[in-house]
Amino acid sequence: MPSKDPLPSKENALFKKILKSYELKQYRQGLKLAKLILSNQKFAEHGETLAMKGLILNCVSRKEEAYDHVRRGLRNDLTSHVCWHVFGLLQRSDRKYDEAIKAYRNALRWDKDNLQIMRDLSLLQIQMRDYDGYRETRQRLLELRPGQKASWIGYAISWHLLKDYDMALAVIEEFRKTLNPKPHDYEYSELVMYQCSVLEEAQRYQDVLQHLLKYEDVIVDKLYIEETRARVYQLQGDLSNSAAIYRRLLERNAENTAYYQGLEKCLQFDSIDDRLRIYSEVLAEQPRASVPKKLPLTFATGEMFKTMVDEYLRRNLRKGVPSLFTSLKPLYADDSKVHIIEELVVTYHATLISNKLFHPQDTMESNGGELEPPSTLLWTEAYLAQHFDYLEDYTKALEHINRVADSTPTLPELFMIKGRIYKHAGNIHEAYKALEEAQSLDTADRYINCVCAKYMLRNNMVKEAEAMCQKFTREGVAAADNLNEMQCMWYQTECAGAYARKQEWGNALRQCHQIDKHFTEITEDQFDFHTYCLRKLTLRSYVSLLRLEDVLRNHRFYFKTASIAIRIYLHLHRNPVGDEHTGKDSNPDNLSASELKKLKNKQRKAQKKAAEEKAAAEEAAKRQAAADKANKSSSADSESDSSKKADDLVPSKLERCTDPLEQAIRFLVPLQTLCPDNIQSHIFAFEIYSRKDKPLLMLKAIKGGIALGSADPRFHVCLVRFLKYVRSSENLSDSVRQVLEREMRPIYGDDTPESMNSAFLEKHKSSLPHRLAGAQAMYHMDQSTQSAALKLACDLDNSLTGVTIQNCTEVYESLTRGDLGPCSDSIESYKQSCHQQFPLASIFTPPTSEPLCNGSVKVEPESSNRNEQ
Repeated sequence: MPSKDPLPSKENALFKKILKSYELKQYRQGLKLAKLILSNQKFAEHGETLAMKGLILNCVSRKEEAYDHVRRGLRNDLTSHVCWHVFGLLQRSDRKYDEAIKAYRNALRWDKDNLQIMRDLSLLQIQMRDYDGYRETRQRLLELRPGQKASWIGYAISWHLLKDYDMALAVIEEFRKTLNPKPHDYEYSELVMYQCSVLEEAQRYQDVLQHLLKYEDVIVDKLYIEETRARVYQLQGDLSNSAAIYRRLLERNAENTAYYQGLEKCLQFDSIDDRLRIYSEVLAEQPRASVPKKLPLTFATGEMFKTMVDEYLRRNLRKGVPSLFTSLKPLYADDSKVHIIEELVVTYHATLISNKLFHPQDTMESNGGELEPPSTLLWTEAYLAQHFDYLEDYTKALEHINRVADSTPTLPELFMIKGRIYKHAGNIHEAYKALEEAQSLDTADRYINCVCAKYMLRNNMVKEAEAMCQKFTREGVAAADNLNEMQCMWYQTECAGAYARKQEWGNALRQCHQIDKHFTEITEDQFDFHTYCLRKLTLRSYVSLLRLEDVLRNHRFYFKTASIAIRIYLHLHRNPVGDEHTGKDSNPDNLSASELKKLKNKQRKAQKKAAEEKAAAEEAAKRQAAADKANKSSSADSESDSSKKADDLVPSKLERCTDPLEQAIRFLVPLQTLCPDNIQSHIFAFEIYSRKDKPLLMLKAIKGGIALGSADPRFHVCLVRFLKYVRSSENLSDSVRQVLEREMRPIYGDDTPESMNSAFLEKHKSSLPHRLAGAQAMYHMDQSTQSAALKLACDLDNSLTGVTIQNCTEVYESLTRGDLGPCSDSIESYKQSCHQQFPLASIFTPPTSEPLCNGSVKVEPESSNRNEQ
């Protein structure tokens, strides 16, 4: 439909040039042309010209002017599809996708067959996962352009995402009939394999096999054919055919663990000997393969296991494989296997020292006429160090690693093992020193560099860690900026944790928000693939991408980041940061001499910090000005816009936010949606909504934790607090109280908070974490029970279970936070008791001991998760 305000031929030609300038990103030219039209009083309010000028202004980062022009244009010509389309593009650039979709739909009301608007609409619909709307738009595009490949593929994928597999297959089949494949046609091959994946997802297994047989010649990826057949035969119950294919696959690749698992599932062995036979057969043909030597260790037992692990250990210790302990670590879940391994390796160690052989019964003849080289003893001691480290016998572990590191001080791997032992023992300062030594021995190894930087951050040495990373980042750019640009999230999560431990809340939150932006950018990057994958027919990867993006924030980096941010915002809600330069309570007349001195020091530091931030901002402005001058292009304007967004993350503003709980909810929502099986998500929800006094949302968090069947002691505290809140609250409305009582009865029954806590303590009286939770709940219910709660939490009886560095640290932090009231004497006595139990842990080290590198900071010991480096 033409505009209600058409331009004369001369101005219309100029308008077409504006469109061309926008497409070619010649924004200055476009603005000049728009000015020529709008300078004529007859067309000063021409809607479409105003809209296009606004669109170009948006591209050069003049957003306010852009919105003003586009809205004026829209008011002047509400029936113009151009104005509505431009308005949608502006909303899309601000990620207001719902508003952009409405604008596109309005544009289509006035030009229902506009292909470009429909393509843009379909992109937003798939981005927002509006599958029904996406199907309708793709159907209309197919009707208008049936000769385009993307029209058919997009329509088929829309049915696939709606799980209507029959329609999806029918559309693909109709499109496939129009194609004339060439030899080794990868795009046609991808299309055929996509059909197979849809058939398999629809559980039409016989059709999958027939399809593979029919189009085997045109599928380029022959490995896909074999793997799919093996998998589908197994799903059908045709185990013999599946087993035969898995055997062929093992001949092709004996290092693929999935092939062994598939073959074992097909053969359904009755005995261990039968299971061992397939590994022996593979080794007979491929004796150098490592996986068939390692996998039998997972199911062998007794003397058979001892014989096999003996051979495995000897071979790898002789070769000096640094990752030997890592490869055997899964076996440590079985105590009997741990005992066998320890017995063997201790024997190796003693015999290698005395006879230079592995076992007292070994002879020169049985050992091939040779003694073991000195390196074998070195790696045996290194293995013992890691073995005792895993068993939390840090004294023995350090004895072994120190002895071997002193004898061979040029091997970086030894110092990395030493650092890991100190980390597990709770002394992150010594851990970082060991990694620094390892890094100095091999400065070209990026992995060691990264681990060293990580340990520095664990030791709260942010500047030193940044300098360490600078060795491998781009020259001329600060390491922190370059790592942020590269979305190096492991560094930023560790950095956020370091700042949080140093109580630099603004800097910690800045890192958290930067990581959150990375996940948002990854989500936004989908736009590039919505059209690319349809054009290149990489359809299986495209569907996998869409499903990955749906659960993107389930990633451990986001969970860790969100946890740090939520804890900080909860702290800021209770203890808001005062004025930037003076602090919250700054009247000198009300302060003692020592407090006044502290205040002046704090003001001096704040002023210095403000000056540094100002200098950094000025330097960034200078760099940006230089870039603008050099480029004189639209890309420079775009970069200016992104740098302006980055400047929003000012630490001093972040830590002084007026709505910390709302900011915490922003990080909480993805955890509730994507991580409902993690109890910590529900604990965070309860903590936030209890502070917001939202009983129904508190109940939702409680029910979420109950649904998991969680016995987590931290969740018990939430249960008791919620029960006490409901029973003692007088401000609940009748309707809310009725809902709470009805929903709480299946959870609590007739329990009182006191009886519930007593039963909990009686059930878990020998567990340190549960005793801490019971003590916290006890003090929360009645503060007069402080002495009993402190005795319950601080008593490190020998009969207790769960007395680990991590759990003792949680008790210590709970005491220092005041969860059990003011108790300075108890804190010191508990710290001394823990120091006797864990002499290496820095957090329990008395002040008279050797100070840490950052003495004013409490360094938290690392988690006991052994899978983390």
